[in-house]
Amino acid sequence: MKTIFITGASSGIGETTARYFQAKGWNVVATMRNPANGAELGQLDHVQITQLDVTDAASISAAVAEGIKRFGKIDVLLNNAGYGAYGALEAFSMERIRRQFDTNVLGLLAVTKAVLPHMRKNKSGTIINISSIGGQITFPLGTLYHGTKFAVEGLSEALHYELEPLGIQVRIVEPGMIKTNFGGSSFDFAMDENLPEYMPTVEAMGKLFGKLAAKPSAPEVVAEVIWQAANEDSKRLRFRAGADAEQLLNERKQKDDADFIAGIKQLMQS
Repeated sequence: MKTIFITGASSGIGETTARYFQAKGWNVVATMRNPANGAELGQLDHVQITQLDVTDAASISAAVAEGIKRFGKIDVLLNNAGYGAYGALEAFSMERIRRQFDTNVLGLLAVTKAVLPHMRKNKSGTIINISSIGGQITFPLGTLYHGTKFAVEGLSEALHYELEPLGIQVRIVEPGMIKTNFGGSSFDFAMDENLPEYMPTVEAMGKLFGKLAAKPSAPEVVAEVIWQAANEDSKRLRFRAGADAEQLLNERKQKDDADFIAGIKQLMQS
């Protein structure tokens, strides 16, 4: 049996993917900051619930060691943990800015570094990094979130070059709008009443997000794409998840910067 190690597995894409792989006969190391949130998931056969905070180096090392001890090998690492920080840059403290990058970028790198010696020794493995359509295109007020996802895209592509000769594959999954708690506990919005100049953009973005989220894909759609990324025998680097991801990313490739940005502005105004 193969084993997948998942960060951020307590809900949303992470939990759904854990269930999907378990149903396919895989071992699953489902990690999360609060293991109590994975009590139901942990009742499934071949699922290990492990505490891991991607901003805590000690918890990362311990979780990787526990996973290897329980199942013998980690075949796939799914770097899924993350959240979205949106709002005017001026409204964010440096502490909140660092937290966004610590979680979405540095945490991803830390977990990857912890798993790499094991995969390098085995001369095999697949690392799947959850990006977003927001790693290829941007929306207003997303300076922090898009900054992290653009970073994930770049570091993943570069990492692909150095790991492929070692027998380790790197994949990027780019979901569109997904029906998860991204707008709830996984969302950090900042606004300062002393910065009224940004309110027209905030109001316009509310309308735009409403349109984009009108028909979100189910998290199972992403889990299926992750399964494909984990098992496909090809040199493919990027995998899109959701009809809106296909549409928006195709439009981005077909249009120059001015035309694409003008389209986003028009959606905000209509």
